Amino acid sequence: MWELILLVAIVIVAGGVTYAGFYFYGVAIKRAPKEFLSKTPDLKADPPVAGASWGEGAEWVSRQNFRNVELVSEDGLKLRGYYLASERSAGRTVIIAHGYSGKAKDMGASAKNYYDNLGYNVLLPDARGHGESEGGYIGFGWPERRDYLQWIRFILQENGPEAQIVLHGVSMGGATVLMTAGEELPPQVKAIVADCGYTSVKAQLSYQLWRMYHLPSFPFVQIASLVTRMKAGYFFGEASALKQVRKTRVPVLFIHGDADRFVPFAMMDELYEACSSPKEKLVVHGAGHGLAYDTDKTEYVSKVGRFVERYIDSPSTADPA
Repeated sequence: MWELILLVAIVIVAGGVTYAGFYFYGVAIKRAPKEFLSKTPDLKADPPVAGASWGEGAEWVSRQNFRNVELVSEDGLKLRGYYLASERSAGRTVIIAHGYSGKAKDMGASAKNYYDNLGYNVLLPDARGHGESEGGYIGFGWPERRDYLQWIRFILQENGPEAQIVLHGVSMGGATVLMTAGEELPPQVKAIVADCGYTSVKAQLSYQLWRMYHLPSFPFVQIASLVTRMKAGYFFGEASALKQVRKTRVPVLFIHGDADRFVPFAMMDELYEACSSPKEKLVVHGAGHGLAYDTDKTEYVSKVGRFVERYIDSPSTADPA
């Protein structure tokens, strides 16, 4: 009798955990409106702060003549990007990665900085599962790293072998460019700027699981990871920016606000210590998640400009004539 009760209890628990795995996949990974973000207190800010870069970037994007570009990912998804050429670029180009549940043209403030202040060409891709790109799931930067290799090849085709490329990402975009950093990159990729990226998908989702649901990582993250492997093709454990930065040779600028409670500020130091290439960091005091630019725009723009120009030849340097 006790054996039967124990068996039934095990079946019930296993069923509940399995259900939870599919539930958390639907909440975090499946392409769908992420309503929980609007209910997250530390993603909200006073309107003057929250609206600064958003309004500035949206207004700037609306005035630009972006060219729609497309490519097909290795697994057959049509991915959309938006390309803006600068007459001042001499092949210098930034590829900017947006955040979780966002879209390419949300990154107008960063694009404006590179285009107006530095004279770069700008490429804004919609990540798979976002914007106008195909895909039924969010990759948190891991499958996207392969997509970014293709966007890099697109820039090389567009601007030739003399192109010089910077990768810049915020939040999930920050993790995306760090995950890309660990791949075999062409020498034209000169620098990477990662703003408030997380160490790994497993660490980030474990943190959010406890924070939002007061549940331990085990076994829920592991089951959700298995569901993600079946439906999206990757395990959470393999999707690690931390492992990737240990392999990179590209210089990296890490940026993080010390008031970030969505992607823990401590993750920046983990990434910085693991990084094997030339590196710098910018800590923006009092900045919440993704608000480093808004909180100290002058220092942000100055630091990014100084960093990338250290590794990118200026037009006068690049052209001996």
